[in-house]
Amino acid sequence: MYMSDPEQSILVMGAGAWGTALAIALARNGRPVALWGRDAARQAQLQDSRENRRYLPDAVFPSSLRVVASLDELTEIPIRHIIMAVPCAGLEEALQLADQHFDLQRTGVCLACKGLAAGSHQLNHELVAERVGDIPVAVLSGPSFARELAAGLPTAVTIASPNADHAADLQACLHGDILRIYTHDDVVGVEIGGAIKNVMAIAAGIADGLGFGANTRTALITRGLAEIMRLGVAMGGRAETFMGLAGLGDLVLTCTDDQSRNRRLGLALARGDNLETASAGIGQVVEGARTAAMALALAEKFKVSMPITEQVEAVIASREDPRTAVQTLLNREPKAELE
Repeated sequence: MYMSDPEQSILVMGAGAWGTALAIALARNGRPVALWGRDAARQAQLQDSRENRRYLPDAVFPSSLRVVASLDELTEIPIRHIIMAVPCAGLEEALQLADQHFDLQRTGVCLACKGLAAGSHQLNHELVAERVGDIPVAVLSGPSFARELAAGLPTAVTIASPNADHAADLQACLHGDILRIYTHDDVVGVEIGGAIKNVMAIAAGIADGLGFGANTRTALITRGLAEIMRLGVAMGGRAETFMGLAGLGDLVLTCTDDQSRNRRLGLALARGDNLETASAGIGQVVEGARTAAMALALAEKFKVSMPITEQVEAVIASREDPRTAVQTLLNREPKAELE
């Protein structure tokens, strides 16, 4: 277990399920951790109860986890790393706050949100460069459910960065008894894998919700991986990245387990719920719902075929009913598997 200067803290921005789980896991490693959330009243509740009862009941906060509602509380504390675990739609605001309070050239940022930058078709690391300049940046991704990590169950993820020293330092800080960290340098591949797998999980949920069975689910996962790879490679990622934790690993996890919000959204859409009703029932941000249309725009830009994504987006937008969308995929012209 990595032990460093006890005065150096890790700041996790985002007190949802994933941010809270990361903060708990890192605090269990013996490192001081600050968990920030934008809702002051809710942060006060977390501090009083020492658990996140809404998202992670029974996961008690370690004593070294400090809950804060304002980054002003941390200006006198040496922050070693900043982990952004906010929804992608809130990333720009979180970056601006962090830039106002900390020296991001020194701390850098580690992006733990899986999706595409809000209001654009950028990858999240590209948004960082545009908004706060050339700072050390890394992406954390891989097969990881918040509830299992918070419960102390073994989890393996990838940290990708073009800066090998930054990736290695994050690995040393985050790696622990139950959180295993692998480093990578393919930031584009890791980000695309983490973003588009959410769309495929919606597709898998739709198919299962319609009762199409294991054969259909497996076909969707396999062909979904092909779509992810086509887009990722066209954007500069490496094919082998998509066979690892941030590709195939995360895809299988989110397509097959009902802890996945995106899979649950697909199940709800198959029942006939619209996007608004389904999302309200889940009660948390479902990144794949907004990623589908953005992924299609990228597919058009890079001239790649993404038929599953196309049908998921049509269902989300209520232009197509779920059963017709699946039938449309089945009725596509036969082709060679490796085309």
